[in-house]
Amino acid sequence: MPRTIVAALRWFALLGASFSTPLIAAETQIAVAANFTEPAKRIAAAFETATGHKALLAFGASGGFYTQISHGAPFEVFLSADTERPAQADRDGLSVPGSRFTYAVGRLALYSRTAGLIDAGGAVLKTQNFEKIAIADPMTAPYGRAAIETMRALSVYERLERKIVTGSSIAQAYQFTSTGAAQLGFVALSQVIATPGGSRWIVPARLHAPIEQQAVLLKAGAARPAARAFIRFLKSPAALAIIRRYGYATR
Repeated sequence: MPRTIVAALRWFALLGASFSTPLIAAETQIAVAANFTEPAKRIAAAFETATGHKALLAFGASGGFYTQISHGAPFEVFLSADTERPAQADRDGLSVPGSRFTYAVGRLALYSRTAGLIDAGGAVLKTQNFEKIAIADPMTAPYGRAAIETMRALSVYERLERKIVTGSSIAQAYQFTSTGAAQLGFVALSQVIATPGGSRWIVPARLHAPIEQQAVLLKAGAARPAARAFIRFLKSPAALAIIRRYGYATR
């Protein structure tokens, strides 16, 4: 066989190999608001299947995460429970300009592990047929602020104030409630949407300010392919379907 043909065949073989070689998988560090724990786990699994990249998730209160990020924590993507912290990240130069968007709108629920304790209209808040009610810290957690707004809208806050136990995050508020340390609690609907038994009331959205949750690509992830890929995936039909399955609205 002539040398020119052999050389051409080798070149085409190398070219074909380059197209069949998969992209190198990478990891990305993501800070996730506690209310979004379960959908984030599902999204991360779908993301890894679709892209090969791995999302390493940390869960906690949005306010606490922002403090960590502003002090140099190596997170690359921030999924906050509010709009305030991602907007602050923009102002403080901690995020990639133009990357901020709303990934979910949360719903608040009043929950008890006791069947029949909570009625369909949340009247238990007025009857006060309980000893303790759990909420997330309203200073750092948007769901905690929404709980206070709801109680004020129903004109029960002053009467219930002495019964409130405050968790550092919505995860701890749910822990207090699910273990019975508090007879009922304001939690994220996503935390109890698939929980059998107990009783719950989905709080009407008109009783509190919208719980608009925003994501932002942080400067630490600007040059990280996995971080950028996760932001794109979070907007995909596959991710949006998971988000809605857990009771969130999307835009």
